[in-house]
Amino acid sequence: MNHHIKSIAIKAVATLVLLYIVLGLVYDMPFGDILFITLTLGILSYLIGDLFILPRTNNTVATLSDFGLAFALIFMMSEGLEPGGGWLTPALISAFGIAACEAFFHKYMERQYKKDHTTSNATRRMNLGTEASEELTLEDNQDK
Repeated sequence: MNHHIKSIAIKAVATLVLLYIVLGLVYDMPFGDILFITLTLGILSYLIGDLFILPRTNNTVATLSDFGLAFALIFMMSEGLEPGGGWLTPALISAFGIAACEAFFHKYMERQYKKDHTTSNATRRMNLGTEASEELTLEDNQDK
């Protein structure tokens, strides 16, 4: 559970910095709106992209899905929070930046997943085969 908190924190900081630069500094979106978009996007992309899609596919598929999710969510939330149009280009630029960050983040997540799901040496050394007795072979029953 602890690595989930660390992973979400890393993702949140990277997303917040990127969205603040693009949406805040370049396109003058208020910080509160950027923070709200960051939290929403971070939670959804972590659950959908990092915990569901990435373990079942690969980095490329997960990154492309994160791009689509980021673009759609940023565009819709920007239009809803700051009506007036003109959010298509900022959403596209932001989604490209987030996808680039996600490609590296997925490598981190894959290492975490492998570390969490390796078995101990004692379990790997155990012989867990089944045993059959000689009394139950077909040849023994035919002689009687």
